[in-house]
Amino acid sequence: MIFADTAKIYVKAGDGGNGAISFRREKFVPFGGPDGGDGGRGGDVVIVATAEENTLAEYRHRRHFKAKRGGNGAGRQKHGARGEDVIVEVPLGTIVRSDDEVLADLAEPGARVVVARGGRGGLGNTHFATPTNRAPRIAQKGEPGEERWITLELKLIADVGLVGYPNVGKSTLLAGTTRASPRIADYPFTTLSPNLGVATVGYQTFVLADIPGLIEGAHRGVGLGREFLRHVERTKVLIHVIDGTSADPLRDYESVSDELRLFNPELAAKPRIIAVNKIDVPEAKQRWPETRQKLESLGPQVYPISAATGEGLEPLLEKTAELVQKVRAEEAERAAVAEVKIVAPARPVPEFVVLREGDGFRVRGRLVERLVAMTDLESDQAITLMHRQLTRMGVTAALEKAGVKPGDTVRIGNVELEWV
Repeated sequence: MIFADTAKIYVKAGDGGNGAISFRREKFVPFGGPDGGDGGRGGDVVIVATAEENTLAEYRHRRHFKAKRGGNGAGRQKHGARGEDVIVEVPLGTIVRSDDEVLADLAEPGARVVVARGGRGGLGNTHFATPTNRAPRIAQKGEPGEERWITLELKLIADVGLVGYPNVGKSTLLAGTTRASPRIADYPFTTLSPNLGVATVGYQTFVLADIPGLIEGAHRGVGLGREFLRHVERTKVLIHVIDGTSADPLRDYESVSDELRLFNPELAAKPRIIAVNKIDVPEAKQRWPETRQKLESLGPQVYPISAATGEGLEPLLEKTAELVQKVRAEEAERAAVAEVKIVAPARPVPEFVVLREGDGFRVRGRLVERLVAMTDLESDQAITLMHRQLTRMGVTAALEKAGVKPGDTVRIGNVELEWV
């Protein structure tokens, strides 16, 4: 199975509960009046980061999440219960997007984001009593909960990324330096999902990720391509593993480096170590002086290792730990001196807009759409109140200015009204 590091899910928050129309009727209480309670708020859909999950594979088939509806109000001013939230657990390092907007980057355990808010509960008839209308038969319907499609994108959180061609020994190196147990075999693309392991050097620990093998064209999606290049972005240090028996190790290094750079130029600036693997093989040992000379001219330090026998792993890990510690210190220093960014207030957004639509008109605007959605269109009193509110908001005048005539269709949200 190919590792699912992206997923698209549909989320629907709970609708608000309906307000109640009720009147207090008790013996010896001549002026009971309205006592309808409010509806409860609908449940939210919340995405939470957890260390218990490590893939998004679950959401390839389970794609719809719907929170509970709020309870309806009742007499004696009893309010409806709040709808139960739906919690969607994702691995650490998951980025949550809606269209092209990044809603959250969930990098810490327990980090959460509400991706769909529950609708407000409708008001009971107690809220509509006036000196001239002491027995209102008006109550609001619950507000519809938000709904949208959400894209989840996982980027592994690891300190060190093992990169290189397929079958150069990255999984063996991970197994030899940590307690991870990746599947290992003698054919390309053994690793179909990134594996994580924790290495310990003295009192320092760091997380290594075995990134599946990259080939030419990976940045365009060739092979396992972009599915796994995204995981390298979060790492602090790269260990570039090269097969010591390769006929052209310099070309191997440059080819993978080009794929990283073409995918994200910032990857080229990450601290890097070159590990020439399979040094225990006579052919690799014989070529080592020439291989070392070619690779050292590129800048990164080069270490001969044998992931299978453990030869050379200790100095490689010590250097890796040194670089990880250095990057961590630099990140902490930048965080300490970071300036608080002042975001300029956005330009005021019109409360509503009136548009021509087919044989009628469309009114768009959150407050207007919410008003109509929460109106009981089977109640004459409620409809009359809605028209008064639309007039106060300026919607009526805007429609008349746009040319609406009696008999025209006016659409607001999911409701069609006939203009009179």
